[in-house]
Amino acid sequence: MLFGAHTPSGSPIREAQARGADLVQIFLSSPQSWKKPAPRDDAEELRQAGLPIYVHAPYLINVVAENTRVRIPSRRILAETCEAAAAIGAEAVIVHGGHLTGDGDIREAYPRWRKALAELDSNVPVLIENTAAGDMAVARRVDGIRALWEEIGDLDTGFVLDTCHAWAGGEPLDEVVERVLAATGRIDLIHCNDSRDPFDSRRDRHAGLGRGQIPIEDIVAVVRKANAPVVIETPGEVDDHRTDLALLRGALC
Repeated sequence: MLFGAHTPSGSPIREAQARGADLVQIFLSSPQSWKKPAPRDDAEELRQAGLPIYVHAPYLINVVAENTRVRIPSRRILAETCEAAAAIGAEAVIVHGGHLTGDGDIREAYPRWRKALAELDSNVPVLIENTAAGDMAVARRVDGIRALWEEIGDLDTGFVLDTCHAWAGGEPLDEVVERVLAATGRIDLIHCNDSRDPFDSRRDRHAGLGRGQIPIEDIVAVVRKANAPVVIETPGEVDDHRTDLALLRGALC
């Protein structure tokens, strides 16, 4: 089992070494910007390093938005992020499931995801992540994830299970792995985070492992059952991440 962390993007190899991480997750552009990722001077070094790198796409991407001024730029920046991820030899690009805007039916969202994925010309896998809030969120509840996969399941799209998002979104952790696997057939990555807020709070606020509201044994059980690479997105600096990674390794290895 591989364990890593979301780190600053300037020097992923050095950040991984400082944390004793097996892999890293980074942004390639501002998470709150439509700006195209800039080419990296260290692209060849990253391709040759043998360090698994996961790229998180900008947060503002919403490929299911009713407004085409959001939906079309979302497809564009997702494609540009995949292109930039390919340039550094990334394992995958992670993107939030998005939410339906306006007064439409949630079922309108699923073909929009299919269109976005079908138009991508990239060898880098796309992994859709569950989210914590929103009654019209595509990937908050497992039932919605199942409906989405009925639309896109043949496109070989991956899935990221975030423990904080599941908890805050009202999905019991003792059964979420089994339910997600039944819906998607796969879990490609775990975002392993505690939550600052109670169950079903609809608040996406991460906490260090064992320092939030989720029983640590529940987090460990999710990681064990999912049996996928793990990224912590917990607050703090290098020493805090080393502590969280040591906890996971101690419990699971």
